[in-house]
Amino acid sequence: MFSWVWRWINDRWPASYLVHLALEEEIPGGSSFAYTLGSALLATFLLQAVTGILQLFFYVPTVDHAYDSLNFLWFQVPFGWLIHGLHYWGANSMIILIVLHISRVFIWGAYKSPRELTWLFGVSLLLVVMGLSFTGGPLPWNQNGYWAAEVGTSIPGSIPVVGDMIKRAMRGGDELGQLTLSRFFALHAAILPSVLFVLIGVHIISFRKFGAVGPWDAVKRKLSGPFWPDQVFKDLVIATSVILVLIGLTVFTPPPVSGPADPLDSSYFPKPEWNFLFLYQALKYFPGILEPVGSAGIPTILVFILLLLPFYDHSSERNPFRRPFAMAGGLTFAGMIIVLTIMGFYSAPGVSPPVASKPFGTTQVTLPVNTNRGAQLFQSLGCVGCHRVNGTGGTIGPNLSQEGIRGRNRDWLTTQIRNPKAHNPDTVMPSFASLNDQQLNDLLDFLLSSGEGNVGQKLLPAVMKKQRGMESSRSPVPAGAKPSLTGEATGKEPGRAAYIIGSADRGAVLFAEECSSCHGHRGTDNVSNPGSEEGTVPSLNPIDKELSNNDPQIFAENIDRFIQYGSTPPGANPQLKMIAFGDTNALTQQQIANIEAYILRLNGVERSKLINPGMKPRNFFLLVVGLYVVLILIQGGIRVKRGIP
Repeated sequence: MFSWVWRWINDRWPASYLVHLALEEEIPGGSSFAYTLGSALLATFLLQAVTGILQLFFYVPTVDHAYDSLNFLWFQVPFGWLIHGLHYWGANSMIILIVLHISRVFIWGAYKSPRELTWLFGVSLLLVVMGLSFTGGPLPWNQNGYWAAEVGTSIPGSIPVVGDMIKRAMRGGDELGQLTLSRFFALHAAILPSVLFVLIGVHIISFRKFGAVGPWDAVKRKLSGPFWPDQVFKDLVIATSVILVLIGLTVFTPPPVSGPADPLDSSYFPKPEWNFLFLYQALKYFPGILEPVGSAGIPTILVFILLLLPFYDHSSERNPFRRPFAMAGGLTFAGMIIVLTIMGFYSAPGVSPPVASKPFGTTQVTLPVNTNRGAQLFQSLGCVGCHRVNGTGGTIGPNLSQEGIRGRNRDWLTTQIRNPKAHNPDTVMPSFASLNDQQLNDLLDFLLSSGEGNVGQKLLPAVMKKQRGMESSRSPVPAGAKPSLTGEATGKEPGRAAYIIGSADRGAVLFAEECSSCHGHRGTDNVSNPGSEEGTVPSLNPIDKELSNNDPQIFAENIDRFIQYGSTPPGANPQLKMIAFGDTNALTQQQIANIEAYILRLNGVERSKLINPGMKPRNFFLLVVGLYVVLILIQGGIRVKRGIP
């Protein structure tokens, strides 16, 4: 049956010729695992194409729904976790594989004449893969992707003359928004994959024109071996091994949940994706007027060094031990990239989040930029939940309007913000020592300008009004949500945060800043609360059994009402009351979702729990490993029986 179908196709289409062209080749020196990186890279690209197309059936490329749509695929669609995880880890592995492939070609001297075009196509592939990585990161519109895009699109802005135009073209305007996401989506899902497909084709054609370069030893090169089945077997072993590793990473190290994009979270210090950390770190050494050297000059030089390599290395010698200058240059080049990447990973951010540019709805608060930043910090850090400024904010802490801080100079306020216990050892105010100097000065400018006749007098209400408009204009509380508690929260719907899958890691940072002063480290300390019936603040670890639930959605809804609307503990006159973080906009809905995810984790419940996995990930991995071992044994037995080495 198969032979008849093959003859029918071959009579009407050059199938045999194409098979001959693809498989029948003699490899100088015989087959080798050293030559398998290209095939592994091709297999990974095909995997990316398949998983990317599958994600398109669920992904909604809008700033309001991108994050939630991918979470729906990930956590509620059978094997959606596998599709999303393979695409995430496949993107990272493509960069590693193509770098290893280019390194192998460099060491073997396979870029030399007459293979210059093959090298040029290969370097172009590297650049396109980097472009895919850059444009793919922001598509989930999560915290990591948003700020990676913020940093990445800001870098070209320092280029003289054309920098601002490039930045605006990438973003679709001055700020990140819907046009940014639409442009990145078009580039990532359509334009760059098409370019990559063409480059892979011409690269393979160019490679097959002259064949494998073989070993650099002339004696070994005289021997040869067939591409089929020897090299194909090795290619399949490595390609399937790479896919097996990707499945393992998806199962045991799933993609991180960083929470939805939150431009108002000033506690988040952005960095680009790991493969751009070398450039991010290099930019720190070119401050001020030298910044264009780092943002445009260094990347351009690096690209031209790679592209022009075959043209300034004219020697026909391919033995790496007889090319000391070339090898020393290559090691220096690679070492510089690796060192800068490691330094960028562990270093503190070079700049603070661009708070002044964070959007509030569709318009900006048009007030002096330093005071604007200070008002936004006062809002986003949660100060407004306890302190009142000109009629706006909470009443638990001292009034910070001009009359409230009269007689307090800048130094006193600095100490109070960074180390409040220096003034009052019993204060429940958390320390904000993590603020950098610029943020601290912005906050002080706002507080010191908040008196009668100063611009700060009406600034905080304006900022809060804008933020309320932004929060309420986004996704409303889903229909059908019903309260399940009694007490102060009765009759109140959970806020939007209860339906956002937040980041427990980000929540831990926010909890330490916003909640630990009352609930203690990790929610376990029995902080004194005079005037309440219990005498202490209720524990969050473990939390009250009435609030806990193994279903993460129900658990989040239960605790969300208290965070949104606050509560007063029973008692005569409790000193500490739960702040209405949602009602006062002291925290954004995204921040509240992150804190809720952390509280769930403290109680042994993961907010990012797989609802409908299709098959438990670990069981799936064991099944795949079993099949992999069986296939390898069968292939090995066939080769031994046929006497194939």
